[in-house]
Amino acid sequence: MAVQLDMAGRVVLVTGGTKGIGRAIAAAFVAAGAQVVTCARSEVDEPAPGTSHLRCDVRDADSVRTMMDGLLAQRGRIDVAVNNAGGAPYALAAEASPRFHDKILGLNLAGPLQVAQAANAAMQRQDSGGAIVNISSVSALRPSPGTAAYGAAKAGLDSLTRSLAVEWAPKVRVNAINVGLCRTELTGDHYGGDEGVEAIERTIPLGRMARPEEIANVALFLASDLASYVSGAAVECHGGGEPPAFLFATPNG
Repeated sequence: MAVQLDMAGRVVLVTGGTKGIGRAIAAAFVAAGAQVVTCARSEVDEPAPGTSHLRCDVRDADSVRTMMDGLLAQRGRIDVAVNNAGGAPYALAAEASPRFHDKILGLNLAGPLQVAQAANAAMQRQDSGGAIVNISSVSALRPSPGTAAYGAAKAGLDSLTRSLAVEWAPKVRVNAINVGLCRTELTGDHYGGDEGVEAIERTIPLGRMARPEEIANVALFLASDLASYVSGAAVECHGGGEPPAFLFATPNG
């Protein structure tokens, strides 16, 4: 029997919530009855069904404050903040510029911190407190060649999650999701089409990449009352992870 999570009456912010995993997260909260606000650096012609949208560059503290002021003026409260905005293009660490690294660290670490600070300030004033979910990555847990600054930022985000869970308790719970490979509208382009994607999927224990809605389900759980005693956790959502490379180097691999 399916468990239906009821988020009716709760106000949820999803950064980077207009495409990919963020869009799926926003849709999951809408389906659960929440009032969902998405934000991104650009305006959108038509917000996703059941959502409203605010423009915000999470790397800019003034932009974050303006966005949070607008959300609170619209909705009067914030119950959940999902820090989903992030990502990085491929760039070898030896060749990437300091400005490039600053942008990657800003988007994937400083930005989530600024959004979390703004959300926490409002949540601490609410009797019911709130929950923050940080979308992290398996890149935080293992080497991340070609996206070294991104992996370092996500490792920092995991550490930040644990620290904020202590500082902001008991009013606010803070958790993270270490996301593995996930199929989005850009997956084929990134990995060389269907053939490349299928080759990668053969290395995943569950035999496929995640669907965005599967990541969304974990975010919904962590924000819900079912996770009322979960804080400071990083949930690994990666289909079983990455088997050690040496296993494939042996004659029986």
